[in-house]
Amino acid sequence: MKTVLSCIQPTGDLHLGNYFGAVQNWVRLQDEYKCFYGVVDYHSMTMPYNPVQLRENTWKMVFYLLACGIKPENLFIQSLVPEHIELSWILGCTTSYGELTRMTQFKDKTEQLRETDKDAFVSLGLFAYPVLQAADILIYHADYVPVGKDQEQHLELSRNIAQRFNHQFGKEYFAHPEPLFTETPKILSPADPNKKMSKSLGEKHYINLFGEETRVRKQIKSAVTDTGEPSNGGMSAGVKSLFDLLRACNSMDAHDALMADYSAGALKYSDLKESVANAVVGLINPFRERFEALQADKKSVKNQIQDASGEIRKRAQQTLREVREITGLGSLKG
Repeated sequence: MKTVLSCIQPTGDLHLGNYFGAVQNWVRLQDEYKCFYGVVDYHSMTMPYNPVQLRENTWKMVFYLLACGIKPENLFIQSLVPEHIELSWILGCTTSYGELTRMTQFKDKTEQLRETDKDAFVSLGLFAYPVLQAADILIYHADYVPVGKDQEQHLELSRNIAQRFNHQFGKEYFAHPEPLFTETPKILSPADPNKKMSKSLGEKHYINLFGEETRVRKQIKSAVTDTGEPSNGGMSAGVKSLFDLLRACNSMDAHDALMADYSAGALKYSDLKESVANAVVGLINPFRERFEALQADKKSVKNQIQDASGEIRKRAQQTLREVREITGLGSLKG
């Protein structure tokens, strides 16, 4: 069975864009592949953060993913597998400075930091982030990594690092992970349908996957429809975004009926928003119920994920034993 690796940072709430863009697909892939899904708390340290909040967000993300259908045996917390860091250092010694300077994420996040403070501290961790990301992938010898087109650059670097490591040490050890592109809907901000749904834009720009029904309905009811700039043959971006949400939620009967109204020039935005709200609430209510049930058994769930991380770590430890042998480092006992 081929291996799939994908990770997510514990940055707070999961929103509809996260679910339809990644997590929904992760759940499906578990039936076809050996899957490793990581909550990557080391990565969250590359930007300014609060230690207590990081720990809380890490466990919250674990519970969110389990509530969405991720199997506990496939889930690990990155910092519970410290071999990621050791491999990152080794791989960093086969990564060129020039490659890292070309990574767009470093540039984007540096600009983000300096928007509010031109003298903001920019860490080495932020610069070297892609090497740790490569270690996350290569340590499990992943065959595939589910990515969007905007993440392809990071995976390409991982492939380059694997190739250079193999060449430098004269051994075809690391496979070259392939992107696993899947069709995922692009979920847009309800407050600005010309922008992708994102937490960084503020609370009104994303719909919490575990949000209270009243708030979710209110957000959809107030969603922007006409922006003054029709697209897609006359349909405004806001209206198209609402239809896309119906399709993403697999509410096709409502989608088709309302689309017929639109084609006939008889569509009422209130009817469209009501149908979208019903579809979204119908999707997320079971997630919230499972999340609350998991929270009620918090200690047991945490123990389960710590055990799963320990089992997954065994595979990482085997990789490090082999890498140490290849690179001339000392052997560890056990």
